[in-house]
Amino acid sequence: MMPGPLAAADLFHTVMDAAQHRCQCAGACGQPHTKGEGRCTREHGRHAGKHSGPIRLMAAAADPLTTELAAAALPASELRAWCPPCFTAARRAAQRGAEAPDADQGGLFDLNPSDA
Repeated sequence: MMPGPLAAADLFHTVMDAAQHRCQCAGACGQPHTKGEGRCTREHGRHAGKHSGPIRLMAAAADPLTTELAAAALPASELRAWCPPCFTAARRAAQRGAEAPDADQGGLFDLNPSDA
């Protein structure tokens, strides 16, 4: 049996079983995951390389912008298995996307000759 967290162990194992103990990132982190046919290849308990320790997947919200408090109340169907590097990169990418300026607002240096 793979090691899991001490709290919410049943929920964790439900998510890991559904994910087949493999990170479910399908490019949200910005990587195409070409070796895994579009899905991250990291598996829970496996080593990522010869100089690193075992991968510890986490059960986190499918939407990486969901707060940890809100994610703790979600059912297993709304959680995904994430490796920490993919989850962090996906959260950063989603935050950058959420902070993008409104396209209708225009930019400071957007000059239109008809406005002059």
